[in-house]
Amino acid sequence: IVMAQMKAAVISEVNAPWVLEDRPVPEIGPTDVLVRIHACAICGTDLWMANGPLSFNEFPLILGHEGVGEVVAVGEGVTKRKVGDRVGIPMTQKTCGVCDFCHEEHPISFVTAMNCANPTLTGVTVDGAFAEYLAADANGTVLLPDGISYEDAAPTLCAGFTTWAALRKVDPKPGARIAVVGVGGLGHFAIQYAKAAGYHVTAVTHTAAKHDLARRLGADDVVADGAALKEAGGADVIMHTSSSHAAVVDAMDGIKPWGKVVMMGVATDEMTLPAGPLTFQGYEVIGSAHNGLEYLVEALDLVARGAVRPMVDVYPKERVGEAYEAASNGRARFKAVVTF
Repeated sequence: IVMAQMKAAVISEVNAPWVLEDRPVPEIGPTDVLVRIHACAICGTDLWMANGPLSFNEFPLILGHEGVGEVVAVGEGVTKRKVGDRVGIPMTQKTCGVCDFCHEEHPISFVTAMNCANPTLTGVTVDGAFAEYLAADANGTVLLPDGISYEDAAPTLCAGFTTWAALRKVDPKPGARIAVVGVGGLGHFAIQYAKAAGYHVTAVTHTAAKHDLARRLGADDVVADGAALKEAGGADVIMHTSSSHAAVVDAMDGIKPWGKVVMMGVATDEMTLPAGPLTFQGYEVIGSAHNGLEYLVEALDLVARGAVRPMVDVYPKERVGEAYEAASNGRARFKAVVTF
């Protein structure tokens, strides 16, 4: 069905360029599917692994956990997928099933992946989707809805999934005021998802050039900091999508009593929270990542229906090195997507 060789983006060592190389097409086991990858988006986590701060696997690496494509072969034990299915392969494919944590029978989520002794994580512990083909556990795939393009589906598999799952986790009351701190790969999704769900959305960004863009994405108000957020009416929920913890702590000047801060952005600076207000105002700080595939299904559906539109820069596989450079230095608006 497929050729023995495929093209894959390979990173030879820390900070090395992403280079297209020939690699064997992966073989599938009885519970796997072989997916012909059509697109994969670059995530911030990919950059951290390529540049060294995160290390889960030895170089050379084939990264990519925002891959989407078409099933071209199924293992003999697969019943839930068939040849021709359009699927996405999110980061968490499966857990080991035999460690102490797995014996507690938790649903598949990012927390489960972080506590399992030997999880299968796409593009993290096993080869990822910056390649023409990917073998994946059938139960670790999700069907793509009709009407969504591969280029739009790819960034939704992680960035979209992360932000929608966070909003669903905090479960704001109808009419709540949502503040999104950071207008980037995560933030541009968060603004749109919060607006699609019917909330009043305030974007918080120090970058003046992003103010008009945030409004085009659906933000009702755009402010520069927490003082301005308070003046604009405050927020019941602050969505941390920023690469700066300090920016989020500053934004807490505008949080309302009993407000919630939901953490999903990853930053390297320390986060020092205001202990007094946390206690006396009843604030909650909540961690959130991929909280179950049901939220990914919802996130994809909102994109398929046009309620959310990812902003992507598309690069053919021959320009994967250029896509990596654009994502690394912040030139991508807001997600770099590589097509295969």
